[in-house]
Amino acid sequence: MPETNCPPLSLAGQSLAEIAAAIEERGAPPVDQWNPEHCGDSDMRIARDGTWYHQGSPIRRKAMTRLFSTVLRREEDGSHVLVTPVEKLSIEVERTAFRAIAMTSEGEGEERTLAFELDSGDLVIAGPDHPLSIRQCEDGPSPRLAVRHGLEAELDRPVYYELAELALEHNPPGVWSNGQFFTFAS
Repeated sequence: MPETNCPPLSLAGQSLAEIAAAIEERGAPPVDQWNPEHCGDSDMRIARDGTWYHQGSPIRRKAMTRLFSTVLRREEDGSHVLVTPVEKLSIEVERTAFRAIAMTSEGEGEERTLAFELDSGDLVIAGPDHPLSIRQCEDGPSPRLAVRHGLEAELDRPVYYELAELALEHNPPGVWSNGQFFTFAS
């Protein structure tokens, strides 16, 4: 059965203007406005590699994980919840809620804009509302992109290397996107 409710978006073959239009058209539920009482635990987990699990078993239907990802939010205390207007359930997130699996770049220097494709089927344009950062973790640097509602995407290694190559063009190392400079110097 084809997926019609929330089909995945892709960077492939799209200009930045088309990417921005697709993001605008998709929209997102207003989970930041929903504040029901906490109802319990979802028995769900998002593993470090981006795999979603329910009661210990991987969720194999991508359409299902895409649907869940639309009602995911990070709380002020750092915990994650799945939230609807009437229900709020805890979900364990091992590292970040999303993975950035592809990147495209348009423009040069201060005019550059970077767009990222997430494993959830969403697209995000890095900029003031979606900053790039590097978090130092026990196992080394973790390159991240702010997505929405406190959620982040960790960049997959090939995407990180592609970004690092662009960052090394500047001193200090960093990249421009959507009018914002993100420095990666420590």
